[in-house]
Amino acid sequence: MKSKFRHVALIGKYQTVASGASSASSRHALEDIAHFLHAQGCEVFFEHDTAHNMGISGYPMLNVPAIGAQCDLGLVVGGDGTMLGIGRQLAHFGVPLIGINQGRLGFITDIPFDGFASTLAPMLRGEFEEDHRSLMHARVMRDGRCVFDALAMNDVVVNRGATAGMVELRVEVDGHFVANQRADGLIIATPTGSTAYALSAGGPLLHPSIPGWILVPIAPHTLSNRPIVLANAAEIAIEIVAGRDASANFDMQSLASLLHGDRIVVTRSQHHVRFLHPKGWSYFDTLRKKLHWNQGVA
Repeated sequence: MKSKFRHVALIGKYQTVASGASSASSRHALEDIAHFLHAQGCEVFFEHDTAHNMGISGYPMLNVPAIGAQCDLGLVVGGDGTMLGIGRQLAHFGVPLIGINQGRLGFITDIPFDGFASTLAPMLRGEFEEDHRSLMHARVMRDGRCVFDALAMNDVVVNRGATAGMVELRVEVDGHFVANQRADGLIIATPTGSTAYALSAGGPLLHPSIPGWILVPIAPHTLSNRPIVLANAAEIAIEIVAGRDASANFDMQSLASLLHGDRIVVTRSQHHVRFLHPKGWSYFDTLRKKLHWNQGVA
């Protein structure tokens, strides 16, 4: 049976690949996947920067908007960081994404490169599980004007400066005052981001099907400031009250220097990311494998 996906885009992790053997290995991996897709009846396109920086030729190249307009599947080869970046960009096109892991953890790029063909073949025929992940829309407001705007799939993080002390943050939810917090920072994480920075800061895991966010303080001055789960329909506002050199990070990709009085306003984006997983995929299988929950169990 031929693939149900006719036009497939390949996106790689060229940004983090050094020259030499590792670059050649990644290029060969992408070319192997492209040959496989072609044999399955797919027309294969390469994301422009991936092909250019990897030195891949012989395939048509598309930029991200063109992929959104012309392709019915994106195949992301790399780690979770690669998937986060392309997922944010393709979300409003509705293009589904499959992740082949060449990184380390692989919470959302969950198909190992070794043996990818046996896993991908049935998925291309339509045998897959579909998983929707919400996005956050974050804005930095200064004197009533938006000075920075970004989407985040994992988290929005407000941090103290590298050499400064704690920051003081005023937190509001839907216009209601919650608390003034003195801490090293504050994380607002999606269920996808609950396995990232929020987890290392003591936050809970949140199943992707739960329409919620986690608010997690980073090293709070008052130990009773604990993580809290909020509905993702809420508007969260964080105002910089005190502290020097505070910054805001959006999936650790974008950075905005903050001034006293700046407000980081986070709402649910109208867009979501579509992930496709192998048939029988389970979020709990991913947690068990990636977090090594069964180690030491007879």
